[in-house]
Amino acid sequence: MPKSKRATCFAFLIAATMAASGCTGVMPFDADGPTVIAPVYAAGDRWVYRAQDGFMTPVVWEETHEIVAVGNDGISVRVTQRGPTVNTVRTEQLAGPGRVRVGALFDEETRRFEQELKRYDFPLVPGKRWNQWIGNFNEQTKKPGEINRYVSVGGWRRIITPAGAFDAIALRVYMHLDDEEFWRDRTACTYLLWYAPAVRAVVREEKEAQYRETSGRHDTAAIRSQHALIELVAYSPAAR
Repeated sequence: MPKSKRATCFAFLIAATMAASGCTGVMPFDADGPTVIAPVYAAGDRWVYRAQDGFMTPVVWEETHEIVAVGNDGISVRVTQRGPTVNTVRTEQLAGPGRVRVGALFDEETRRFEQELKRYDFPLVPGKRWNQWIGNFNEQTKKPGEINRYVSVGGWRRIITPAGAFDAIALRVYMHLDDEEFWRDRTACTYLLWYAPAVRAVVREEKEAQYRETSGRHDTAAIRSQHALIELVAYSPAAR
């Protein structure tokens, strides 16, 4: 897609996503706080999260992220999801902190990115933004595609989780996936992440997503495909 068309498309999609989610783009958080530098990881670092997704009867699971290797070629992270109806394991490959070569974007899918995905573009400071159009191969669907991911860094807030209270910086993520079909448009995602330097990771994620069927009608209702909350339960750093 030409850059000019991408820019127009991006502006329209962001506006539509914000309107659909009721988000104004303004985050009334404390703008004061330290700059978040890239963390240093070690094999054995471990984070455990409590997760749920859904509405009336949400799917629940426990999700564990563990650094299994750190070397000159990057960082390997094993992600395990366990619950009554959930049982998955995947390995993510990072070029460095926050820079993803292989990993998930939406759910538990594994994607191989043509360029490094900037999950976190360190250093993080209120007001910073980044936007990527990035090709990838989805190993779950066996299809290539291109996603758009835009991130805006907000301010600081004290976040309460099952693992305790943390000073965390906000990241708003607006993302459009590559899952459009002849009968539906792309999934539009609006996420709010809270990154806490004290644990070198996100401590809370609020995730909403939706898409619309392409019936040709302007009044087609949005179909909500994600309503998730993920919170840190435990953190254990590797022995140094």
